[in-house]
Amino acid sequence: MAKTALVTGILGQDGPYLAKHLLDNGYKVYGMMSRYSNPNFQNTDYLGISKDINFIEGDLTDESSLMGVVKHARPDEVYNLAAQSFVGSSWEQAKHTTEVNSLGVLYMLNAIKLLSPTTKFYQASTSEMFGTGIENGYQDENTQFHPRSPYGVSKVYAYWMTVNYRESFGMFTCNGILFNHESPIRGIQFVTRKITDGVAKIKHGLAKELRLGNLDAKRDWGFAGDYVEAMHLMLQAAEPDDYVVATGETHTVQEFVELAFDAAGISDWKSYITIDPRFKRPAEVPNLLGKAEKAKKQLGWTPKVTFPELVKMMVEADLKRYEIQKRNSA
Repeated sequence: MAKTALVTGILGQDGPYLAKHLLDNGYKVYGMMSRYSNPNFQNTDYLGISKDINFIEGDLTDESSLMGVVKHARPDEVYNLAAQSFVGSSWEQAKHTTEVNSLGVLYMLNAIKLLSPTTKFYQASTSEMFGTGIENGYQDENTQFHPRSPYGVSKVYAYWMTVNYRESFGMFTCNGILFNHESPIRGIQFVTRKITDGVAKIKHGLAKELRLGNLDAKRDWGFAGDYVEAMHLMLQAAEPDDYVVATGETHTVQEFVELAFDAAGISDWKSYITIDPRFKRPAEVPNLLGKAEKAKKQLGWTPKVTFPELVKMMVEADLKRYEIQKRNSA
């Protein structure tokens, strides 16, 4: 009998990639989405899976709503990917970020505990929980948390609540501490997609500059399609545990910019970049570099897409988008 999975945040970036991976493995997939009057299925359409997902409405800030979702789906596995995930907005939306990212996890864990205690639970944790905490030049499962944003703080709460339910009630709950992961369906507000979209606009003559903040920030960037496979592997393990998922390589925002312009065939990238202080964070995280040895050894997971391949993939997708728009408006 096919397994059933419930994926929250189904309309974001990771949800569609995870849903596709699960569908390819024979799962019945429920995709939870907020109560939109006009939901945007662009990302699931992009991967060609909208017709295969059982969409269900739910609200992470409403415990009774989650009770209804779990009761209806009766999932074997729950992947909680929904969040207010834009770090830059979390200072202005600290209350909302906390309600969704922290209390939403508590409510979901309660719903599973009461209605479906054998369900396995995956919590989308983040490298932003580490903040400035870097030891031996990298961050792994033993690195101390020191979040530098309301987003990071909210995710630390969710992380420990997930651990607590595992230790207190014997539930199968896992944290995936994912470092930055990107794709052609990354939200336009994130710096990587902002860069590739901006480069595509410049290439098509739709813009003359790209405004960015800190070019020196270093990140460990991977491909979302690779990272969702690690999520799935965590819930197939014999015992629940927490894992860092990362490439083990760090690159600056400037390196991303240089590769993006190169992928579009544009030389002299500096003439198109304007540094705008409005895009600099109140408390910047200077360097994130993950060590995913535990995931590699215990789960057999390794990333497949390289950093240059990722940038090229995203630029080409945005170039194609604007080509189609031009063709349709001609």
